Amino acid sequence: MATVTVSQNNEVRRDPRRWWALGALVASMLTLGFDTTILNVALPTMAGDLGATTGQQQWMADSYVIVFAALMLPAGLLGDRFGRRRMLIVGLGIFLAGSVAGSLAGDVNWVIAARTVMGVGAALVTPLALSVLPSLFGPDERTKAVGIISAASSLGLPLGPIIGGWLLNHFWWGSVFLVNIPMAAIGIAACVFLLPETSDPASPKVDILSTAFTAAGLGALIYAIIEAPSRGWSDPLIVGMLLGAAILIAALVLRERRMERPMLDMELLAHRGFLFNTMAATLVMFVLSGLLFVLPQYLQAVLGNDALGTGVRLLPMMGGLIVAARAAQPVVAKFGSRAVITAGLVVLAFAAVLGSRTTVDSGYGFTALWLSITGFGFGFSIVPAMDGALGALPRDRAGSGSGLLMTMRQVGAAIGIALLGSLLASTFRDRLDVTGLPAKAADTAGESVVAAHIVGRKTGSADLIASANSAYVHGMGLVLLVCGAAALVTALLAAAFLPNTPAAPAAKEEEDPATAVAVAPADAGQ
Repeated sequence: MATVTVSQNNEVRRDPRRWWALGALVASMLTLGFDTTILNVALPTMAGDLGATTGQQQWMADSYVIVFAALMLPAGLLGDRFGRRRMLIVGLGIFLAGSVAGSLAGDVNWVIAARTVMGVGAALVTPLALSVLPSLFGPDERTKAVGIISAASSLGLPLGPIIGGWLLNHFWWGSVFLVNIPMAAIGIAACVFLLPETSDPASPKVDILSTAFTAAGLGALIYAIIEAPSRGWSDPLIVGMLLGAAILIAALVLRERRMERPMLDMELLAHRGFLFNTMAATLVMFVLSGLLFVLPQYLQAVLGNDALGTGVRLLPMMGGLIVAARAAQPVVAKFGSRAVITAGLVVLAFAAVLGSRTTVDSGYGFTALWLSITGFGFGFSIVPAMDGALGALPRDRAGSGSGLLMTMRQVGAAIGIALLGSLLASTFRDRLDVTGLPAKAADTAGESVVAAHIVGRKTGSADLIASANSAYVHGMGLVLLVCGAAALVTALLAAAFLPNTPAAPAAKEEEDPATAVAVAPADAGQ
């Protein structure tokens, strides 16, 4: 039997097992957080072993993110209608299957296909893990719960590079996929035994046509951004893809605006608190994803670290992120969310500008400094932004609203990898000095800094390796300047338009019994 969630005085009863349930969600998010960075550390190794170009490396990362973003909205609705715990378990199972396929892949195309399958699983897990929170925790506890979920995702960030680096030093690159299997299995067991079932049968049905518009539009946009540096922005295919993306996205918006129960709820975007908190969270993902794509190649190829050393050297950013995420709640309670988010974005902009001053001879000490500052900027902006966006959601739109929030974040991540990666690839290719090399070797060297190092070692050309390092660091500097400018503009928008809400409202919010979500006890036999 389902437990009654509304008492006689119209207050929602809190499930006594809610903190145990949060543990199941933490296990699920830890799995995804772990996978986020483990691939980034593996990309330089995979580029060398598989001969992957920069564009193919972008697709290995973005194939996951595009599917993730496109399916997040329907995933939230599926959880609302058929049970969030059930869909979480299905998502983790799909993620596990994709990891098995990735570990067995023999070329770049199979890796991209496996990452696509993993993206389907991740799309089911992430919005549903968030949408469960409003039904388990009241406003006074929700910020703490969001902080714990964020910390779980963040904890996977430093673990991914370290464990991934160790695996790459001792095993083949497929081991970075294989290690996901026990993590996903633990998440499934935790959901089965600890998480109560929640649902909202009145939620809108999944709109297959809108889902197709989302996936095709986003896919066309990312394809154009990734392929433009090699084909040229005026290439007919690139222009056609950009036009197609604009048409598909416009058709999606028009279709959703006409629907009585839309999957993409435009009314939520009209809410200032949800809109600007979501914009801030999206920008943070844009910067974070772009940095995690460009940094490992700098640390591994330019500075000469092995895979494990690369993972360890990402720790200053991850450590700053985790510390700031834990400290965000009391800081928001004292100064308000608007001030904290704005300050976090300003710190992020400062760190990016500081990082853009990196040279080939700067050494790791300077890099560790600006990475630490970057982590603090991430943590103090992402946690209050996420909590503010979730707090603006009506209870009966928890699944679709959190799906929209996470979709926007993943769109930011996909565009960050595509746009910043393409800027880096284009700048690297333009500045790389391949004088005296045969045409085929010159083309290979221009594919990535890893490829340039391989060609340089084979031809005995120290000048090519030095040129590759200089070109890559210059491109990374431009990427960081773009990140800094974007963070500063978002900080100004947040300061001007973001509602200033404290972490825990002084007065209890009354719940409408009609919007309360029924919570059923967990049953291992189901």
